[in-house]
Amino acid sequence: MTDTHLPLLLEPRQLQPLLGSQEILVVDLSKASVHDQVHIPGAVFLDYANIVAAKKPVMGLLPDSATLERVFAATGIDNDQHIIAYDDEGGGKAARLLWTLECMGHSRFSLLNGGLHAWVNEQYPRSDTRTPRQEAHFTATPDNRPIAEAEYILQRLGDSGTVMLDARSADEYTGARRFAQRGGHIPGAVNVDWTVGMDQTRNLRMRGADELLPLLAGLGITPEKEIISYCQTHHRSSYSYIMLKILGFEQIKGYPGSWSDWGNRNDTPIE
Repeated sequence: MTDTHLPLLLEPRQLQPLLGSQEILVVDLSKASVHDQVHIPGAVFLDYANIVAAKKPVMGLLPDSATLERVFAATGIDNDQHIIAYDDEGGGKAARLLWTLECMGHSRFSLLNGGLHAWVNEQYPRSDTRTPRQEAHFTATPDNRPIAEAEYILQRLGDSGTVMLDARSADEYTGARRFAQRGGHIPGAVNVDWTVGMDQTRNLRMRGADELLPLLAGLGITPEKEIISYCQTHHRSSYSYIMLKILGFEQIKGYPGSWSDWGNRNDTPIE
């Protein structure tokens, strides 16, 4: 298979001529009801619930590799295809799929910029007929580099070379809103609500580097540092992770379980 050399952030106009190619697979993580009404022609539906695991009260964990192999194979994802992911919310669920693929050793993927909002609002072709899934074979090669667990984070608290990026709302960050036993944030974390990355005037496309890099630098988030993103369940912070990757950051990790883990433990400090 020839390498498609597609960018990590793919525009709808770049995707349209690729539709129908055997070298790509477009994966839709929108709500099922939305997918049945409108989706990109040829896109296969993947229920977000199938790529996350839970050990209540901890949610948003990474499923084991055998489970993900089955899910990916059933969806039609193999080891060779270039995966293009999108959703109906601006990219959080799609980004979580890309982070999960990376954790399983698959790095040939793109995020559709603006997702379904950009595709539909800009009058690209659409379908309401479910695409038959072609059973594939996926072999996981687990890679822990994109992952930061609580124990890893505890070792780096106060380290000037590591920044914790809290992608939740300001109220969750301060503890005014609480979705775990304890409220607040990981000590030293900086708050960058995940929606900051989205341009509401451009169909939820990601803001450009010219806007994002100075904003992040002002908070101490710079490319030479290690950045660990988290939210409540590593759904919103998966978007932050992929955003940093698109911006050229290389030392980035995501925290599966995120605050639903940290905020429900009794051995983790909070601010």
